[in-house]
Amino acid sequence: MNIHSVLSDRVYQALSFLVNLPINVSLKIHPSTKSEYGDYQIDGVMDIAKKFGMSSLCLARKLVDTLDLNGIAYKIDVISPGFINIFLDPNWLSQCLICVLSSSRLNIVTVIPKKTIVVDYSSPNIAKEMHVGHIRSTIIGDAFVRICEFLGYHVVRSNHVGDWGTQFGMLIAYLESIKIDLNKKITLSQLEIFYRFARRKYDQDPYFSKRARDCVVRLQNGDSRCLKIWNNLVKLSMLENQKIYDRLNITLNLTHSMGESTYNSMLPEIVKDLKKKGLALENKGAIVIFLDNFKNKRGKPMGVIIQKKDGAYLYSSTDIACIKYRCEILNAYKIVYYIDSRQHQYLKQIWSIAQKAGYVHNCILEHHTFGMVLGKNGKPFKTRSGATIKLTVLLNEAIKRARKLILNKKPNISKKKLDILSEVVGIGSIKYFELSKNRIINYIFDWDQILSFHGNTALYIQYAYTRIMSVLKKSYKIFKQHSFKNKIKLTTKNEKQLAVHLLQFEEVILFVYQNGTPHVLCSYLYNLSVLFSVFYEKFPIFYEENEELRISRVLLLSLISKTLKQGLNLLGIKTVNEM
Repeated sequence: MNIHSVLSDRVYQALSFLVNLPINVSLKIHPSTKSEYGDYQIDGVMDIAKKFGMSSLCLARKLVDTLDLNGIAYKIDVISPGFINIFLDPNWLSQCLICVLSSSRLNIVTVIPKKTIVVDYSSPNIAKEMHVGHIRSTIIGDAFVRICEFLGYHVVRSNHVGDWGTQFGMLIAYLESIKIDLNKKITLSQLEIFYRFARRKYDQDPYFSKRARDCVVRLQNGDSRCLKIWNNLVKLSMLENQKIYDRLNITLNLTHSMGESTYNSMLPEIVKDLKKKGLALENKGAIVIFLDNFKNKRGKPMGVIIQKKDGAYLYSSTDIACIKYRCEILNAYKIVYYIDSRQHQYLKQIWSIAQKAGYVHNCILEHHTFGMVLGKNGKPFKTRSGATIKLTVLLNEAIKRARKLILNKKPNISKKKLDILSEVVGIGSIKYFELSKNRIINYIFDWDQILSFHGNTALYIQYAYTRIMSVLKKSYKIFKQHSFKNKIKLTTKNEKQLAVHLLQFEEVILFVYQNGTPHVLCSYLYNLSVLFSVFYEKFPIFYEENEELRISRVLLLSLISKTLKQGLNLLGIKTVNEM
């Protein structure tokens, strides 16, 4: 159900009778910010009137006279100089609510035909533990994936792990030098220590540095010994990463790993093809592509190296091959990258090369940038000692704090329930705090805000959901007996506000899909929870003497619960029936 879509169809149909609508001019049809302005407003009449040399007030009145909203709106006002306010008919809203309630998908349609969207997100490094720097890409990317799938798209999750390149040359050379037995049990934290030693040696020892570079070339050329060590490193790392994904309720699994190594066999042909097309040139022994649309500090075309003079390939060559693979093999309609905003220029350069080479065929390329997670000091979020915070440590702390919070509220709770609730609340609160922030800005990590029963938090919404479920449990016989046969009566201002908000769910989901902004869905769910709380405080169901109204309000609460649960599920956040 999409009120915006219904109104848009009717409005543009009416407008087409009055004027030949220019392509570059459109009306803005949006929910009203104040109840006195109705439920929806139409802006933009002034711009269209100006194009045709008409009075905006006159055009607005003609539009309203032509507009057929019989049975949908009970009143339409025109306000000078040309604003239009639409007041929706409660009977129409009631019918729509029953349709939504009786649908397993809340009456939200799926896209036809089914198109493929490739989403590149999470992307941890091999031989390193996941840390707080991975949280935004992982959590926001997964919420976007869930929404795409819910809308009916075929989604290819691409965990573009850093499993190739110079760091592996360093690590392989170091492991060979200390004769480590990789068949023995080694932890990811140990590997990370080995990598730090290797990095230091690489920077200080010219002989070791040459050995490491040789290992990179050997690995890229398929040397069996290098490949064996590399395979062990990748397997260990991904198994540990999977534990993090499972705890975070992230839908990524081992089959979604499409690291840099996936495209290694394509690289020689890619370089050959780019040279053949005149895009890549030899420059000081390296293979370089100069981009006229990107300038360096001296104002000259910026060069992107795709192969070093020692024959080793770089991230650039891998990423070009990656786009070609996704467009030609996966037949992607759209590719969405959840990568740090600092990589935006680099991505633009790679896209430009792929497009000039003809590797992108009617495929939309989007970079959903995100800012940084900061501490209260306004600097990147780290431990007191200055170390990067590991995700395992962060999640353990969230569960520990949630456990303490729950015990303060319910000291007699059973251990089993406490364990489950601590996990749901702790992990859900971390994820929601991340998702509720506009992804393009930096935000400050604050435990007090994360685990709060007040404000726009997971706890507030999860608690609202459990309150509804408690009412529905007591009303089970009423609900089962009457189900969808009864009408939802919208007799109060609060009920109508809830009805309009519930019917805006599809609009919100489509907006989040189009803009990659899950914080908008968070705001929607929070506002729905607030509307429920206000309504329930004013109109307790069990004190309502009128049976029809009592049944109607049970049905309304049932729809609120379904919407909250579906919305939180799209964000990857679990719910419980008791709290």
